[in-house]
This record gives sequence, structure tokens and C-alpha cells, in this order.
Amino acid sequence: MHKLVCSAFLLLLLSSSTARDPGVPCYQSIFSFGDSFADTGNNPVVFQWYSIFDPVTRPPYGTTFFGRPTGRNGDGRLIIDFIAEKLGLPYVPPTLAHNGSFRQGANFAVGAATAVDAVFFHERGIPGAPSKFPLNTSLGVQLEWFESMKPSLCPTARECEEFFGKSLFLVGEFGVNDYHLFFQKKMVEEAMSFVPHVVATISMAIERLIMEHGARSLVVPGVIPSGCSPPILAKFADSSQAAYDSRTGCLKEYNELGLRHNSLLQAALAKIRAKHRDVMVVYADFFGPIMEMVESPRKFGFEEDVLRVCCGGPGRYRVNATVPCGDAAATTCRRPSARLYWDGVHLTEAANRHVADRWLAQMNAFGRAGCKKPSSS
Repeated sequence: MHKLVCSAFLLLLLSSSTARDPGVPCYQSIFSFGDSFADTGNNPVVFQWYSIFDPVTRPPYGTTFFGRPTGRNGDGRLIIDFIAEKLGLPYVPPTLAHNGSFRQGANFAVGAATAVDAVFFHERGIPGAPSKFPLNTSLGVQLEWFESMKPSLCPTARECEEFFGKSLFLVGEFGVNDYHLFFQKKMVEEAMSFVPHVVATISMAIERLIMEHGARSLVVPGVIPSGCSPPILAKFADSSQAAYDSRTGCLKEYNELGLRHNSLLQAALAKIRAKHRDVMVVYADFFGPIMEMVESPRKFGFEEDVLRVCCGGPGRYRVNATVPCGDAAATTCRRPSARLYWDGVHLTEAANRHVADRWLAQMNAFGRAGCKKPSSS
């Protein structure tokens, strides 16, 4: 980790205030790519394209903070929402569901998006008929959407260099959907061999943003511990006792895959930093904060049965494919703020806040290319 270069900004990030200090010029916009962990409202539009019902359009989604469904996969704010608040920027608008300006940011993330292009999976019959997933919303497709929007943001190369130099790029999380799709047809051991391909896809996208578009500040999250994810636990509920971590109740092999992905991703990002020394590339730890909440739920204000979702249907983890959250027959816990998981793989607003705080601290620990100390005058 680099030495802290801006103690004033650290205090800003870790404070409870959501307003940015006007004396600290920071990012002017946020551009986001990812899946449902970052999607602020694109997935209902995309799902409609494919005639797929999207439960996030129904209550109780969004009710904790927004008071209504917003297209977010959660009861309230996502990690990206907390980051925008701390940087004093508006919530990042979903590009497919917003008719206004994108000068202060644009969110290209779509629920269920993969890093690797959809054709890779469909050619291999993963997951196979009758499923329409994965949809054509991969990281590469999202980059194409960004490139189509670019001329409306900055007409000239010089303007783009200045504009994107003052922008924050959130690239991910990517990988979880790739692996969870793989688990539909393949053993976890086979999925392990797929990890370098996923990481290479993410790395190439980062290089593209830096080299072709002038990105100077990028945050790249790792993947979650899938072995603690309620849908994975429910799907592989017949696993032997030895497959589980006795301390947490998580499936060890699936977490090991996440650790491998994150290790390779960090190594790839280190190479990118060495190549582009004037660019801030931050690895955002997604795995660690979730494991901390799983291992010590009371420390974070969560109930002890931490792997049980807040909103869902009958079943051991309240994950039920025929009674998803948003279904008329689904039930919701009394206090979402006391739960880690919202509807399956997705986190509650309370958990998202904890993760966002960690990412913001990691950003500051790397130094902020776009933030300057306020003058002493």
C-alpha cells in the first residue's frame, strides 16, 4: 500500500456525512460497469427485451431507503450509491432507464451480466435450454455502450482526456455470474480452469479504458465468497459434511475458487499499475468484508443465522426458485438491517454500507489522483 497522501480526504471518506467538502476537488463523475451488485436500474429494461420477468420491479425491493422498487437488487442503496454519496455526487443513473444528462456519470451495469461474452456459454450449452441466460450484456457489451455514449460527453480527444481524467471508473464486480453459470453444468474443479480466462477479460477491459479512453482512476472489485452465498448453499445442499467450513457453514471449495480469482486479479492489477504509473488502479476487496460479516455477525448488528436471506420463500436458507423475493407468496424479515443477505446472492443495504466503507478506505490508501489538499489560506 502506498503511504497516505491526503489525510484530510481520509477523514472525509470515513466521516458519516454524505456531503463532499467543497475545499477538496474530487471526481466530477462516476462511470460504472458490472452486474446486479452495481446495477441501479438497467436490468428491468434488459429483462423486458428478452421477455423475462424481473422481480426487482415489485415491493419489497427498494423499500428500506427509496420507498419503492428502483430496479436495484436490494432493499435500498447499493455499494455504488454509498460511494457516490461520500464523493458528493448524484446517484449514478442507469443508462437504459434514464433520459437526462450523463455528465456526472453513467451506470452501464446490468443484473446477471458476465465478464466473458454470452456466446462463450451458449456455445457450450451453459446453462442450456430453456434458460435464456447469460444475456448479451457482458463487460465487452457494456464497454461498447460506453463508447457509443462517449461523443456526447466529450467531442474532442483533449476534452475527453480532461473529462475522464476527473472521473472515477468502477469496473465490476465481474466474475460471480460467470462462475455461478458454470456451476450449473460443471464441477467446481472445472470452473477453476476457467478463472484465468475471466481475469484476463477483466484486465483487457481495464487496459482499454486506460489506453483508449484516458481513465486515470479505476476501482476493480474482486468476487464474493460464493461458498457462503445462499443460492449456492441451497443448490448444493446435499454436499458432504466435510465440504463445509465448520466455523461458518460455507462450502469450502466454492470459496477457494473465489480466492483464486481474487489472487489472479490482484496480480493482474499489479502489472497494470507497473505499466501505467500515473493511473490509480485500486483492488476493492469484496470477499473479505463479507467473510467478516459471516464470521462475526453480531459485530455488525446482524442476527446469528447469517446465511439465511431476509426476503424469499420456504427452504433452509429461505432461497426458493419458485417463490423468489417479490413474489406474492414470499415473506420478508422484520428488520432487513439485521440481515446480511437480502434475496439470495444480493446483500442488504446495511451490508452494502459496510462494504462501501472498506472500498472507500482502500481508495484513499492508494492516494487519490483526482483529490488535492485544500489550500492553507
